[in-house]
Amino acid sequence: MSRKDWGILTILVVVFLLAYFLNFASPRIQNAVMEAFLMLQWYARNHTLACVVPAMFIAGGIATFLSKEGVLRHLGPKARKVEAYAVASVAGTVLAVCSCSVLPMFAGIYRVGAGLGPAAAFLYSGPAINVMAIFLTARVLGFDLGLARVVGAITFAVIIGLLMAWFFRKEESDRVKAFMALPESPKPKRRLWQNAAFLGSMIAFLVFSDWSDPSRTRVEIAPNAKVTLMDGSQRTFNVEGPVSVAVLLETTTTYRFQMEETVGDFTKGMKINVEKDVVKSKTQDTPPGYEFAAWVYRNRWYFAGAFLILTIAMALGWFERFELEAWLQETWSFSKQIIPLLFIGVFVTGFVGALLPEKVVGALVGGNSITANLVASIIGAAWYFATLTEIPILEALIGLGMGKGPALALLLAGPALSLPSIAVIYSVWGFKKTATFVVLTVVMSSVVGMIFGAFFG
Repeated sequence: MSRKDWGILTILVVVFLLAYFLNFASPRIQNAVMEAFLMLQWYARNHTLACVVPAMFIAGGIATFLSKEGVLRHLGPKARKVEAYAVASVAGTVLAVCSCSVLPMFAGIYRVGAGLGPAAAFLYSGPAINVMAIFLTARVLGFDLGLARVVGAITFAVIIGLLMAWFFRKEESDRVKAFMALPESPKPKRRLWQNAAFLGSMIAFLVFSDWSDPSRTRVEIAPNAKVTLMDGSQRTFNVEGPVSVAVLLETTTTYRFQMEETVGDFTKGMKINVEKDVVKSKTQDTPPGYEFAAWVYRNRWYFAGAFLILTIAMALGWFERFELEAWLQETWSFSKQIIPLLFIGVFVTGFVGALLPEKVVGALVGGNSITANLVASIIGAAWYFATLTEIPILEALIGLGMGKGPALALLLAGPALSLPSIAVIYSVWGFKKTATFVVLTVVMSSVVGMIFGAFFG
């Protein structure tokens, strides 16, 4: 059987076993199923149109309009390593997007000839080196964690890329020969700056449409409103005036807030589900120094709209019809390969996450043992974090006893990996390369976390 057939068989077996053995009458399982659908709705409402779809068009543009000769020259296995890895490892500072945006672009550059090493470095660093996330990490969780996060992310990107290229050097050599045997790309009818401007405009649209809000939120909840805790129990929220929260989830009818201050019976770090119709007001609470980023967030659709119009104008003015059709065909090819895997991965993440209460997770990652760091890395590699949401979640876990070493381990493994991203990477690289990338990320995060915790814990 082919690799694809084995993947389909595995999915069928897993679904069969779950359907056969799960006790769907159990309140815990019912809650996990509901959590899975809520997370899927949150992902569809907040990330698909503003994040995933634009990234698919960018990936399609990369595959259609970038010549294999240019990509091989700058990012191929035989490119100058300093240039290739420098570009790949700091891409996240420019993109400032989450992993679901980076995945299609990674697939695009790899499809047109980028070497395994630079592609792996880009795949890791893209979501990990988010400037806003790094500064907020330093502000909320401590300067030492913020600095360790950026140094670790850049270093990891280079080391993981180099190791991936070395481990699979024979396969990469064969791959380069296959690319070189392909006919030369037709001479483009546009100048290089025009292709660069077109792709740059699409990337700018993505950056603004996916811009993250650096603010906490101040909400006022109606008197005597009923709110639901994560264990399913209900309490009366009888607090006067606005309170500071982090918004972790939003569906059509409900918010999930994490308390950022202790008020009454509601302690800092507690998560509550609140019906939208009892939220009287919801305003930004911007920390000092982040006013400009918050202003951009409030006006992001004006900036994104301007770049969308510019992209459409360039597409209609510079490209012929057959080129646009080829671009749309490549975009559709990436979409049908990646989007179903993202949806399935998000659904599974919501289901599994509901079965792991935060108190249990906090107990597992306390202290600075190798076990605590390894568990934190594995959780980070499996959990899906939207940009910036890892910070309040980690803040709550630290309040439950999480050590600084495991916190760094989770920060290093978390942005680059998740169940949805692992599924997509597998569809591009296959089992061996994906498993190697995941193991390298988890092991290196665990070791660095333990060393960091020994000195700063």
